[in-house]
Amino acid sequence: MIATRFVLVGCLRVGNEDVIFVLPSSQSVARASYHARHQCSFLSPSFTMRSGCGLWYRGLCPRHGIRLVPGHAATFAVCASSLTRTGLSRLGFAARMAFRNGREIVPEAASDNCTRVLFSGVNFPAAFEYTKEYLQPYDFIQVDAVPHEEIPDKIRDYDICVVRLMHFDSELIARAKKLKLLVQFGVGLEGVDIESATQAGVKVARIPSGGSGNALSCAEHAIYLILGLLRDQKGMNKTVQERKVGEPIGQTLFGKTVFIVGYGNIGKELASRLSAFGVYILATKRSWDSKSEKGELVNEKGGVDCLLKFASRADIVVTCCQLTSETKGMINERFLAALKKGAILINIARGGLLEYNAVKSYLESNHLGGLGMDVAWLEPFDPSDPILHHPKVLITPHIAGVTEISYRNMAKTIASSVLKLHAGKSMEELEFVN
Repeated sequence: MIATRFVLVGCLRVGNEDVIFVLPSSQSVARASYHARHQCSFLSPSFTMRSGCGLWYRGLCPRHGIRLVPGHAATFAVCASSLTRTGLSRLGFAARMAFRNGREIVPEAASDNCTRVLFSGVNFPAAFEYTKEYLQPYDFIQVDAVPHEEIPDKIRDYDICVVRLMHFDSELIARAKKLKLLVQFGVGLEGVDIESATQAGVKVARIPSGGSGNALSCAEHAIYLILGLLRDQKGMNKTVQERKVGEPIGQTLFGKTVFIVGYGNIGKELASRLSAFGVYILATKRSWDSKSEKGELVNEKGGVDCLLKFASRADIVVTCCQLTSETKGMINERFLAALKKGAILINIARGGLLEYNAVKSYLESNHLGGLGMDVAWLEPFDPSDPILHHPKVLITPHIAGVTEISYRNMAKTIASSVLKLHAGKSMEELEFVN
């Protein structure tokens, strides 16, 4: 009896025998599958391949009922007398070992080749749950969610960290001795010290919102907040509690001028949906590409120099831009003073775009006609914050992008990237910033 460590590849049909085909753990499973499919005409029907999060190989030895786990590093006890070498020798691989006659496969307790993924924090639980679900078949991947306060002591053991509402500064990054990738489950990377990560050799990335469903989810939520304020959602709740009907009177979105601050992926999705409501759309961004954005549903375009001019004409302002050193606090006293009296402000981007005291003052004076926020200055939200209790304020708990379609797609992107990193492949689905 001999024992050695191999990686499961598939179930092969050699003559009338069903055998397990394996490779040494240092070999590439993808390479093994390529050779198996192109050099063998006797693959078992039970050996299947399909794409998903990377490549997933799955097989079943019909005679012995042995389930094959792709890429799983395991210890195989092989009876030398039971080896079938004739067919396997034709493959030209370094390993020519098969397991038959129903003997038991005993996995190692832990693999040195495990890739460990850390989700920072326990908020946004679907992000962790869906990603773990997609990576469940892969025994060489470990996925954990850890509370923020425990991250400094545990991050040293992980290869990948998925950022969720936590600041990764130089001190924390220095603790991450094994870390290869910091990736935001979404778009915003304002919490990551990118320079420190770069110096430490850690790649930093986000998931592009355009194709994930995140942008369209945020756009739909912005419209939900707009309509909730125009129709006075809090007033409606009050009316129901008072057992009344026929009030409050609301406003229509039709005929309004909407100013989109930050015409990126979310802004584009928002404009395409707003057009059906019969609105006039103003939009700003740092630079416009006349070729790629020809025919966009924007009535007037401008740069950052048009912020105050467009604000003065808008009935509704929607902030969709990223939080940077340039945009932090951009919705300040000067901006709010430029608004029409009664204008509505919607923020689905980051709380830091708004100056707290200025917003509070303009709400209290009734110059600001309504505030819809999916994000706040501090998160989780402080339920005692007086702004949250204002009758013209609607707030949701940072769920604009939290939909089944967006979180499923983003979890698939994270899972695919984890498998590619494990295999040493490039991760094209991510947008790297360093």
